[in-house]
Amino acid sequence: MTQSPTAGFDLADMTWPPPPYQPPVRPRVGADGVRLFDGVTYATTPGFRPRLLDVRTPAGEGPFPAVVWIHGGGWLDGDRRYPPPTVPADLLHGAVLGAGLALVSIDYRHSLEAPFPAQLHDVKAAIRYVRAFAEVLGIDPDRIGVWGESAGGHLAALAGLVGPDSPNGAALEGAHGVGSGDTGVLAVVDWYGVSDLPALADHPMPPMPGGVEFPDPYEALLGGTDAERPALARAASPVTYADGANPPPFLLVHGTRDGLVPYSQSEALARALTGVGGEVTLRPVDGADHIFLGSPDIEGIVAESVAFLAGHLGAGA
Repeated sequence: MTQSPTAGFDLADMTWPPPPYQPPVRPRVGADGVRLFDGVTYATTPGFRPRLLDVRTPAGEGPFPAVVWIHGGGWLDGDRRYPPPTVPADLLHGAVLGAGLALVSIDYRHSLEAPFPAQLHDVKAAIRYVRAFAEVLGIDPDRIGVWGESAGGHLAALAGLVGPDSPNGAALEGAHGVGSGDTGVLAVVDWYGVSDLPALADHPMPPMPGGVEFPDPYEALLGGTDAERPALARAASPVTYADGANPPPFLLVHGTRDGLVPYSQSEALARALTGVGGEVTLRPVDGADHIFLGSPDIEGIVAESVAFLAGHLGAGA
């Protein structure tokens, strides 16, 4: 006998319109005790794909401090499941979980879906969601950090620096998903992210291999050129907010021969943070290009980044 697809479903539980997020799905538990909440809808907006996140928590009793991982891809590409090709997913996941940290990997709207600040709105929405459902997820809501690479590094820096009291703070916080709540973080790891968009106005984009057509990532992010939207370019630049009160500790890791995002971008953010008394470590990766191409020590870079986060989030405490 075929069971009705609505069996056990109480129509009284339905609401309309539906909420702009879904509660956490039931986790899968691996043989090693790691729990995986896979494909959780943390925000919805009519006309856009649902924004999803995955949560991995270590074996053992929580709640665990958490790291929100933000992927790169020029704000045009990429998804939560895949680190850059130089960093195996098993290495990233294993290092985070092995340090006693939960890992929250998030998707966000790409720039041709919606220009800035949509991407920051989604990051903020993910942080609010994790805090709202922290007990279910096994996460300590008071110990959250962010870590991103390239476009994700830029968004991680903004997440660490932009708050309700920042210039245009309410507009940059957004109200997607769980519409209100604290989005502050305790630590930021920014791998080769952009910090000052106006300074890149004349930086030539390297040619794409094989003649692949690729939109200008900065114009796509802003919905126009820097000259056409100078105020938005400043609003999208982490250096704009570095003088905010009490920035969290930052670790900036950047290849010195990065041809896509110049090393000077991390230098500029480090100067701005140091200038206001912020705690910042700038780690050059000598001779490395974007995504640390050419570095012989990817494992060391990952280990240093995880140790930084574990120290500031109190893993094991």
